[in-house]
Amino acid sequence: MKWCHIPVAGHALLGVADAGGSIELLRLAGSENAYTLQPVSSFALEKQCLALSLDWSTGKTERPSDQPLKIISSDSKGQLHLLEVNEAGPALQEVATWHAHHFEAWIAAFNYWQTEIIYSGRVLPVPLLSVTGTWVVLSGDDGLLKGWDTRTPGVSVFTSERHSMGVCSIQSSPHRENILATGSYDEHVLLWDTRNMKQPFADMPTQGGVWRLKWHPFHHHLLLAACMHSGFKIFNCQKAIEEKQEACTVSVSRTLSDSLVYGADWSWLYFSNLSQTCQSCCSGSFPCSNSGVRAAHPCNLKAVRQLPAPSHHLVEDEEEGHPALQSGNKLRTTLQPLTEDTMRSGGRQHTAGTTVSDCDLSLEAANLDIALLATCSFYDHVLHLWKWKSR
Repeated sequence: MKWCHIPVAGHALLGVADAGGSIELLRLAGSENAYTLQPVSSFALEKQCLALSLDWSTGKTERPSDQPLKIISSDSKGQLHLLEVNEAGPALQEVATWHAHHFEAWIAAFNYWQTEIIYSGRVLPVPLLSVTGTWVVLSGDDGLLKGWDTRTPGVSVFTSERHSMGVCSIQSSPHRENILATGSYDEHVLLWDTRNMKQPFADMPTQGGVWRLKWHPFHHHLLLAACMHSGFKIFNCQKAIEEKQEACTVSVSRTLSDSLVYGADWSWLYFSNLSQTCQSCCSGSFPCSNSGVRAAHPCNLKAVRQLPAPSHHLVEDEEEGHPALQSGNKLRTTLQPLTEDTMRSGGRQHTAGTTVSDCDLSLEAANLDIALLATCSFYDHVLHLWKWKSR
């Protein structure tokens, strides 16, 4: 599931890739007391397939007015599907479908700076010995990363075998042009310069299969990775990005016992626009601060979220001994539980269980030393909310 970063026909849209082989669009609608997701459009990719991923073409701050809104999706038959969103409807219309991989295409993603370019990753069968003594083929990994130009669909512009196992996460940087991050079951995150896809310029071991990658909404150099049995990690990629050096460091690492971290994402709560009022934000103008905050602030959605009390006590992450991201002496990076105090902003106290509008926090809650993030894990069925202080 992924939210569109701009309103469509005056509403927030959620795109869903489902196991029935369809892409669904749901609209956030609400009244004073309740918010609901209403189905507005559906597109069946193909019969007897699974829709495995989707990405919106609106990944960075601005979109040219003449650029149509698009979705790319991948399926279990190895196909990529390029869809265009009729924003008046909204409705989905097929632009192109092509066979990209021989087996499951786990992931497809746009280059946010050149949305004609798409990246995809796949898996490959591996033989296993069956109970009858014969070899059978089940899903495995081959590590192929491919690039495509939608102006000539079906013809790959490059193929990379740099990953040694399946590529399951790809995200173009919304902050820096030509920066691409990929993650794989080979337990490595690679950073690429999209102008030269022959070799990555940084290779970061994770000690776990990388299922999700998310660039920070404000700091261009921070990359969050969900690393399955290795928990989650936050990489500081500043030197690697700015100097093309193999110098990425782990700012935070947290392993969850007896569980696999499959999902991770940043919160926008503390990254409101510093120089704009909530009124201008809610008018639909989506202003962007000078610091480069992406223009999809949820304040415009007027979304109200419930904040339940945490069911797990999370302590500071000091055992790794990683340095803080700020310069200075005796600074440390910590992880803390999301508690009632997390919601303090400008003298306001938001207690657990109360409703909090993002608009209420648009000016006062911007604290660049604090971040909220969420992870979800397998086996224990838990959604963890974390507060990270980089000081």
